[in-house]
Amino acid sequence: QVNLVESGGGLVQAGDSVRLTCVASGVVLSTYAMGWFRQAPGKEREFVSGLTWRGAPYYADSVKGRFTISRDNARSTVSVYLQMNDLKPEDTAVYYCGADQYGSGNRQWERFTYWGLGTQVTVSS
Repeated sequence: QVNLVESGGGLVQAGDSVRLTCVASGVVLSTYAMGWFRQAPGKEREFVSGLTWRGAPYYADSVKGRFTISRDNARSTVSVYLQMNDLKPEDTAVYYCGADQYGSGNRQWERFTYWGLGTQVTVSS
C-alpha cells in the first residue's frame, strides 16, 4: 500500500510560480515511478510530468520548459516536487500525484495504481 498526499496548490496569477509537493509513504517506494496528472472541470485526467522508477524525468509537451519534477528520498517517505513556472490560465486544474510500480515512462493515468486526493491550482489571467 502506498499513501500519497499532495499540497501546495492555490490561487495565483498568470506568470507566477508554484511548487507542488507529494509525500509518499509505504513499502518499497524505491521501485515506484511517480507522476503528476491534472484534471480540469469537464476534462479527462491528463499527464503532466513523471519520474521513472529509475529517476528519469519526462514531461508533457504543454509544460516542457516551464515545469520541473524532482524527488527527495527520505528513510521512510518520498517527496516528489513539481515546480511550475510561468503559469498560464490553461494550467488551472486539480493536480494529482500517482505511483506506478516499475513504471518507465507511462503517460496514461490508468497505469498508475495509487493516487492522492489532489490539490487545486487556479491561475487567473
